[in-house]
Amino acid sequence: MEPSPPRTPMVHQDLPITTTATTTTAPTNRKKLTLIPLIFLIYFEVAGGPDGEEPAVQAAGPFFAILGFLIFPFIWSVPEALITAELSTAFPGNGGFVIWADRAFGPFWGSLMGTWKFLSGVINIAAFPVLCIDYMDKIIPAFKSGWPRYVAMSVPTLILSFVNYTGLTIVGYAAVLLGIATLSPFILMSLIAIPKIHPHRWLSLGQKGVKKDWNLFFNTLFWNLNFWDTASTFAGEVDNPQKTFPVALFVAVIFTCSAYLFPLFAVIGSVDVDQTKWDSGFHAVAAEMIAGKWLKCWIEVGAVLSGIGLFEAQLSSCSYQLLGMADVGFLPKFFALRSKRFNTPWVGILFSIVITLGVSFMNFTDNVSSGNFLYSLGMLLEFSAFLWLRRKSPTLKRPFWVPMRMPGLVIMCLIPSGFLVFIMAIDTKTVRLVSGLMTVAGIGWYFLMKFCKSKKFCVFGTIDVEEG
Repeated sequence: MEPSPPRTPMVHQDLPITTTATTTTAPTNRKKLTLIPLIFLIYFEVAGGPDGEEPAVQAAGPFFAILGFLIFPFIWSVPEALITAELSTAFPGNGGFVIWADRAFGPFWGSLMGTWKFLSGVINIAAFPVLCIDYMDKIIPAFKSGWPRYVAMSVPTLILSFVNYTGLTIVGYAAVLLGIATLSPFILMSLIAIPKIHPHRWLSLGQKGVKKDWNLFFNTLFWNLNFWDTASTFAGEVDNPQKTFPVALFVAVIFTCSAYLFPLFAVIGSVDVDQTKWDSGFHAVAAEMIAGKWLKCWIEVGAVLSGIGLFEAQLSSCSYQLLGMADVGFLPKFFALRSKRFNTPWVGILFSIVITLGVSFMNFTDNVSSGNFLYSLGMLLEFSAFLWLRRKSPTLKRPFWVPMRMPGLVIMCLIPSGFLVFIMAIDTKTVRLVSGLMTVAGIGWYFLMKFCKSKKFCVFGTIDVEEG
């Protein structure tokens, strides 16, 4: 690895920051996240298990689904994880990508990054209860529609929000237990399926007469393998983030990709069914075909537990993003308030949940598409910020340094950026319109906050972000 150059001061004239301090309003003796819980939190930020990968087979057939989950991590997951590792160690405080965009291009772009990533995050949170209910309605048909479905999504959402309120350390260790519990049935299913596998099924291009839905295919891949950078929003809560983050991201990438691929190989190779049956929740159906109803029930319970882990990890990211934005002055200081008992950002949690419940009426596919579009906008800005910081601040201390010169970094960022543009281009007009309106709202929010700050209508934070 190429060593990082020595640290020199970095000046940014436009930052809404006036003093230097730690990046949190919490006591310095609070309990910090360690390596193992952070690995599982990142895992749940991104995946949480194979649940949700099935539509890729339905959309494009077995061969392209396998190929997608083999190739996509190299053109997307690895670059995003490397960028997250470098910038999280360079700016190891809460706020993550918001701080990176701000340091690269100024407060307007930092605020807009916050809008895009926060909205994509809460839309993503709303997708997890929907995915769980998609599994559960196969056992309880009443959950398919109407008020029972909305109650089944809303009540757990409120309960799980309280769990998040009890502390990030608790959420981290819960993620470890949930990860073990949710992966166990898939490991067992894959082992039982080995004698039944017919490798030629892996090469099937799809069922004749079934039109390929590339929009669904690429959105499914993207949704299942993105959000590597979301854990950066609570970097200030991690023990020794300069060393912990790179290791956690490296392990989580391998862990996550393996969790997708092994069940996909096992089910495709051992179960011969109509391609159109591969909707969300099909892994549970396949488990019954492979081993019996007992394994189907286990996977369905595991899907619910996976949804809990996904929900908790994403909610933590969103709430600490708001806290970080309040600390450095993008939001009123009120958003940085923490619970005295649990030291958690209770205002951020409450605000995130209100918006999550507001978008929970959307179906799973709509959630995936809308969240992906907003996240794509944020990632294009993030790639640009990464490259610009390398050029603008070559002497910034980077405890982890992506071992490439600028030409290699540009290529590394251009490939996934091209994919992002493609994802945005194939989305529906409705998704683009909604995302455009949300972007306009984000721009309006920035100028509203600027006006409130100038008129002193609200108290704003003035905490600087310490460099790595």
